[in-house]
Amino acid sequence: MAVYTEVTDDDLARLLALYDIGTPTTFKGIAEGVENSNFLLQTTGGRFILTLYEKRVDARDLPFFLGLLEHLAARGVTCPQPVCTRDGRALAEVAGRPASIVTFLDGVWPRRPTVRHCAEVGEALARLHVAGADFALKRPNALGHRAWAPLFAQSADRADEVQPGLGPEIAAEIAAIEAEWPADLPGGVIHADLFPDNVFFLGERLSGLIDFYFACNDFFAYDVAICLNAWCFEPDFSFNVTKARAMLAAYQRVRPFEAAETAALPLLARGAAMRFLLTRLHDWLRVPPGALVVPKDPLEYFRKLRFHRSVAEASDYGLTETA
Repeated sequence: MAVYTEVTDDDLARLLALYDIGTPTTFKGIAEGVENSNFLLQTTGGRFILTLYEKRVDARDLPFFLGLLEHLAARGVTCPQPVCTRDGRALAEVAGRPASIVTFLDGVWPRRPTVRHCAEVGEALARLHVAGADFALKRPNALGHRAWAPLFAQSADRADEVQPGLGPEIAAEIAAIEAEWPADLPGGVIHADLFPDNVFFLGERLSGLIDFYFACNDFFAYDVAICLNAWCFEPDFSFNVTKARAMLAAYQRVRPFEAAETAALPLLARGAAMRFLLTRLHDWLRVPPGALVVPKDPLEYFRKLRFHRSVAEASDYGLTETA
């Protein structure tokens, strides 16, 4: 979450006139994250999040995202719910951007995830995968492995500004991953961005999942690999196998891995690290002037990528055949 587009008092008044949620009492930008402009909105009718869709979010995908939230909530996944206008629309427009208002979830995201947090995330991710199985809409992964080379081409000539030799190493790794990428693993709707700041807790109990704006159809095990990258490394970039084992065991209690998923996990983890390395590199080199946003360091995921290259098999992540 971040703020790229400012919303004036007049903008907000025109927007809220479309809804039946009361009048504003508090309105402030949320600085965390990198994708859309987000605001905490308190009205006489309650607390909400206003999102203005920017950058990589295609307005044509918004019915998928918003419909998915409704679908998952109906099947027991705690996530924000779109608030509709008086005439029944989940989408509106403000300050020239497509926008939505969603319900507010209580909880805080963990700055230092514990083993218990990781287990809760593993279970919640598996339940999300199961709950999304009968969601009718489809959305290809716009940042899947076939998108990495074209995305990197936009930054290749400047990659060595971040670290000498970074460009050639990324190019070689993309080619290697692409050559080995699996063709057919179990898949369906995935979150694709389940970082700690997208998961709320009350204590160590998970209270909700947010920010589904990268959700798409892809391999379930790839979504797990994203979470291993996001949750199971320590600040010094060492991999915490105890956290990973807890996450994977909790996931498998709901949805056990197939043998092919187990075999592919190290490669999928490399791919997940590459995906976030590339988008962070792109953003690091292109922060809009005056944006209320702090770009995330791409070298964090470069270090994680190098770790995954050293992994021989899924058991090195703590994955067992029977959890």
